[in-house]
Amino acid sequence: MPRAPLTSLYLTLAAVPIIITSVVMGHIMTTDPEEIPLRSRSLPLFNPHMPSFDCAIEASKLPPIDAQGEAWFFQARALDNPQILLQDRNPQQILHFTRLAAQRNHWKAVLNLASYYVEGTDPANGQNDAVELVEKAMNLGVPAAYDRMGTYYKNATGVRGDYTRAYALWQKAALMGNPDAMAFLGKNMGAAEDNPAAAYWANRPVALQMLTCSVGQGNGDAGYFLALKLQIPPLRESTKKERELAFLVLHQGAKLGCENCANKLSLEFGHPRSMAEMLAPFIDRARAERYALLGDALFFDSDRRFPNLDKVLPLPPATLPPWNGDRDTLVRAAMGVTPVASLNIPVIPPNSSRFFVPPELVLRKTDITTQAPRAPYEGYWRPLTAAKVPVADNQHRPIQPGLYKQNEPFSRFFIDDTKPETLIPEVTWEYWVTAWHAEDVVEPRAPMHLIRHVPRPQPLLSLGANETCSKTGTWQPWLPANHPMAGAVNQHWRQAWVVAGQPFPQPKADWWLDIPATDITWHLMDDAPVDINRPVPKK
Repeated sequence: MPRAPLTSLYLTLAAVPIIITSVVMGHIMTTDPEEIPLRSRSLPLFNPHMPSFDCAIEASKLPPIDAQGEAWFFQARALDNPQILLQDRNPQQILHFTRLAAQRNHWKAVLNLASYYVEGTDPANGQNDAVELVEKAMNLGVPAAYDRMGTYYKNATGVRGDYTRAYALWQKAALMGNPDAMAFLGKNMGAAEDNPAAAYWANRPVALQMLTCSVGQGNGDAGYFLALKLQIPPLRESTKKERELAFLVLHQGAKLGCENCANKLSLEFGHPRSMAEMLAPFIDRARAERYALLGDALFFDSDRRFPNLDKVLPLPPATLPPWNGDRDTLVRAAMGVTPVASLNIPVIPPNSSRFFVPPELVLRKTDITTQAPRAPYEGYWRPLTAAKVPVADNQHRPIQPGLYKQNEPFSRFFIDDTKPETLIPEVTWEYWVTAWHAEDVVEPRAPMHLIRHVPRPQPLLSLGANETCSKTGTWQPWLPANHPMAGAVNQHWRQAWVVAGQPFPQPKADWWLDIPATDITWHLMDDAPVDINRPVPKK
């Protein structure tokens, strides 16, 4: 959601820390912290002059993703496709699937549902309900929820407006690993001098660290801000090395769905502001046209990603493949690919057994447990005894995980042959999520309008990250499902078009992620030759 610069009423933090602390957080110090909503608890004040910044990765801190919830989330996203005319969309269906996913703690669905409430899509729920949803995500430890709550405090959305708290929450989100908060703060902390009234501060080293970390997590807009800071450093001219890096960052940003990056490269190749300081190595109107059309596509649908951009628009000195001039042909060829034909999973019938699991899915245990009498949130829960072994049923069989709605009372269990009946003491409930049958099968998933379905090449071809590519095509990096960084790597937008004989992208050098390359395996997803010059079918 958009953030605006601070107004002249904003107090310089360094000048009045005691006043701000007493006004904003003084009442918190006299209250039991457990009784205070998480959004209102004391936070360190925003420090625009922090001496350093450690790059935390949001994907490694998120709650476990329920596959059924994610499938519903993707269905909602497909129905809310910007390429569908507004009058042809079904808001109730979009809300329905988003709500189903949010009930399974799909954190993106929770935040999307909050946005629908704020926008008025669901008249039965408003801003206060949105705040409750975002706070639910905060309690789950979702860094993006802190970023969103900061925006609510800035805009006075369901809470009393408070710029100081907004910046404290954005700082908290960035330190937790949220790339959106990093992009915003990094953009504002790389100025030549402090101007708190305009929300600009001079902390270029940390600004560059934040923006780099954000791009590494897939935030294309951070790439645009990073490129600008490299091209136009404060109080001096940029170096040739900085301009070359800015050029590469913009190309990476375009892959990650940054409209401004694509448009900027179109200008650099077509009509640079200064021939002496241009980022592109030479004028190339053909490249300029392709970047411009990709920028147009991102204007209409900012959720698009172009991981195979090098297939249709490789960086110089590579030559451009012939193209038929059709925008859709260019866009589709640059998209990511998947062997998954459909993500639709039917909603479980209301009269189904508690232990029913859709045949497309299996159950996977998490580390989450509770001793509460009711389910904290919807999902599959399994009862354990004080000895941490599954409770047995009347036939002495271990009870399997069962599906409980949020706040539904858990079943009660009794010790056999006790008169009167005695409850099993200290039952702990273990949380399980649904997962795809083979989690380590390389099947990147995304809303179906954002990814192309292609047949998986046969035979399967996989190579280590330090090996040389043996076949030109689209390659997908993959980590084991239990790897802490799997959520940051096993994404369709991490794919790369790699030419035979070239090395694969390296996590530290190309993604700015601190992952050993030897942890990653690359899998060939599509080996079809480049074909973007075929005639456009007549409609």
